[in-house]
Amino acid sequence: MKNLIVYSLVLLFFACAGNVDSAPAETAKIVAESFYKGDETALKQHTTAEGYANFKNLMAMFAKSENSDSNFKVIEETMEGDVAWVKYSTSYDKTPGVFKLVKQDGDWKVTARRPKEKVPF
Repeated sequence: MKNLIVYSLVLLFFACAGNVDSAPAETAKIVAESFYKGDETALKQHTTAEGYANFKNLMAMFAKSENSDSNFKVIEETMEGDVAWVKYSTSYDKTPGVFKLVKQDGDWKVTARRPKEKVPF
C-alpha cells in the first residue's frame, strides 16, 4: 500500500512538471484549432485583447473547417521570460505558422505580432 502511494505521488509530480513546460504549445494548439473551427469563446479565452481582435477580423475571411483533426505539431518553441514563440504546422495550412505568446496573470496568451517584428526562428 505504501508503495502505491509513493508511485502515485511520483507520477503526479512528473505529470504536473510536464504540463508547465508545454503550456505555450498547448495554448498555441487551442488557438489554432479554435480559429479554424470558429470557436470564438475559446479563442477569446486564450488570446490577448489585441490578438483576439486580429483573429476575429481574419475569421471572417476563412471558412470553418470540417476537418476535426488538426494534426497540430510543434516544430520549434522558445521562451524568454514572459514571452514565448511557437512555430507550428497544422492540416489547415500549407506552410508553418508562428505564434507569439505572453504570460498574463499566470496564463500564456497568444498576442499580435508587430509589423516587421523579428521572429527567433
